[in-house]
Amino acid sequence: MQLSMNTTSDGATTTIAVSGEIDVSNASELRDAVDDALKAGADTVDVDLADVSYIDSTGIGVLVGAANRAAETGTTLVVSRPQRNVRRVLDLLGVGDELNVRDDSLA
Repeated sequence: MQLSMNTTSDGATTTIAVSGEIDVSNASELRDAVDDALKAGADTVDVDLADVSYIDSTGIGVLVGAANRAAETGTTLVVSRPQRNVRRVLDLLGVGDELNVRDDSLA
């Protein structure tokens, strides 16, 4: 399944709505989208995973790296609305707190 992203901003919060599957073949696209949001200077970057059915370790690594880069710039990275199976992977890997995982969207 192909990855697609739609980025919107209300000034303080940039939301990246992701759909599809995040894996080694396309994780760099997510990294680029998050890096662009961080460079734009948003206070919060919300990565909305409501329409992501699968994420592999490469995708998780992209999110953790993004959270670290966000913290360095004083930006809050939030991962919102992950599907049950994606949430389970995040919890099993113990990165839920680091990624500020929420079951609702900031938008």
